[in-house]
Amino acid sequence: MNATEQVSFFIIEGFKDRKLILFPVFLTMYVLILVGNSMIIYLVRTDPKLNSPMYFFLHNLSFSDIIYTSTTIPNMLSGFLVEVKTISKAGCFAQMYIFLSMGVTGRALLTVMAFDRYLAICNPLRYTSIMTRKVRYLLIFSAWVFGWFIPFTSLILALPLPFCGPNIVKHILCDHTSLVRLACTDITRNSIVSLTFALFALLSTFLLILASYVLIGKTIRKMGSAERLKAAATCVSHLIVVTISFVSATCVYISYRVTTFDPDARLVIAVLYSVLTPLLNPFIYSLRNKELQDAMKRAFCRSSTASNLVKKTVPSVAS
Repeated sequence: MNATEQVSFFIIEGFKDRKLILFPVFLTMYVLILVGNSMIIYLVRTDPKLNSPMYFFLHNLSFSDIIYTSTTIPNMLSGFLVEVKTISKAGCFAQMYIFLSMGVTGRALLTVMAFDRYLAICNPLRYTSIMTRKVRYLLIFSAWVFGWFIPFTSLILALPLPFCGPNIVKHILCDHTSLVRLACTDITRNSIVSLTFALFALLSTFLLILASYVLIGKTIRKMGSAERLKAAATCVSHLIVVTISFVSATCVYISYRVTTFDPDARLVIAVLYSVLTPLLNPFIYSLRNKELQDAMKRAFCRSSTASNLVKKTVPSVAS
């Protein structure tokens, strides 16, 4: 391909070996992500007892996780079934932007949930008057706008880059760093801008979550032992998810900045980063949350009752 000819599609290299083994693994993980997060969305929308702000925010987190994984995993699964996985230039940029924006949105939603826990524990008497319906929607709107805005500059700078070949993306998806490296021009500005915005998104959300939990910790210390355990229990699930999310994100960013890092190891870390948090979220929250467990039991009982009614009605209609 000569210097004046532009690339019209990209080849996603992904995992070169063991595709037949990886396909059922990632298919199972994707099904679990869809089922687990869809269940949380369904329970929050249908169960009147899950009408607190915490579950409203959790419902949004599950929704963003579904979009986040659906941007990449189905495309990756189809790549396991063909010899050469191609994607159009427009599709590649769209995948890159949605993947980045959903990742940032997820962290912004975790920050909103930390703020909710701070209000509930540190200002319990004013919690209801502060966390109104209007404030909930404002916080959610801010989280989504933040997620869509952060990678937008990187996208705008990457779109006009000339791609003259090669067109092989050494990743499982159209990752920003892997993609801009294929440009046949200087990408210093792209790298600096993307790193700046990535660090801002990572550090700003981390520091806000940290500040919330520092204040929560100070408040819990002044409580009695029973109150302390009850307050801490409401934060455990969120803390586990936050830890997994930020540790995996930090590992990914470090792997890209260390030039001597093994490419295959970097790819494995990137895969875990993209599926681990959305996969574990529903299990962490449902296993540690009695209200969600009770809601699942009620939903199962409703479906069983409806099924029995149908069975009783069908014979009578037939007769």
